[in-house]
Amino acid sequence: MIQLLYDGSYEGWLTAVFEIYEYKLKDVVFAKEEISNTLLFSEIQLVITDNAKANRVLNGLEQRLSHHGFNNLYFAFLSEMGQIEEILFRFVEYVFSSPMNIEGDLSRNEVLNVKKAAHLTGKESHRMKAFVRFKLTKDNLYYAIIEPDCDVLPLIEQHFKNRYADQRWLIYDAKRKYGIYYDLENVSTVEMQFESNPSSRSLAEINDENEEFFENLWRNYFKSVNIESRKNTKLHIKHMPKRYWKNLTEKIPNLNKR
Repeated sequence: MIQLLYDGSYEGWLTAVFEIYEYKLKDVVFAKEEISNTLLFSEIQLVITDNAKANRVLNGLEQRLSHHGFNNLYFAFLSEMGQIEEILFRFVEYVFSSPMNIEGDLSRNEVLNVKKAAHLTGKESHRMKAFVRFKLTKDNLYYAIIEPDCDVLPLIEQHFKNRYADQRWLIYDAKRKYGIYYDLENVSTVEMQFESNPSSRSLAEINDENEEFFENLWRNYFKSVNIESRKNTKLHIKHMPKRYWKNLTEKIPNLNKR
């Protein structure tokens, strides 16, 4: 068994795929940055991300898949589903070994699982576009904290860049410890130590003095548009799962309320 140790990026994984074919490697597993202790007697091979190698794999796949199927690979990778690298590699093997497009062959687990993983990421990306709640700091930076099930920041950055083009903003993924920052011109990736709970008093201290006022306005608006007689808790939770509530302004109680 060979452990391919890569940097966790999509380009890194594609480089690893290229090297599997280049060196005719067999019985491989993928590991991100840290060696898996469950495979004590396996051989370790370090993969250095190489964009040229990654692009050769992408070019080969693009010629054999539809535009939707090609994009699904990236979406599936970002799902972080268990053993997704191995699932994707088996899918890639099937793509390169078949003389025809294999996207519709749902009898194969690798095809079905890639489709499921891509759907999961797409659904989570759509939710984050609706569930991001910005707060304003004293230095006029709008920030939001999210904890999505999938790594969706690369998928939502263009949406927020277009929508909030005239504001500086930061969206921070507390689960993955990185964020995307927009400086009125470009979006860049940032890594920092940041509190994961936006309702904490320590975090509230950096907010603009009017932020609490506007948060309460939003809470009151949210409360006013809810018709008690038509309340459907089951449906509400289906569209706004509880795991997101701690980062939604309308679900966070007023810290100063007695």
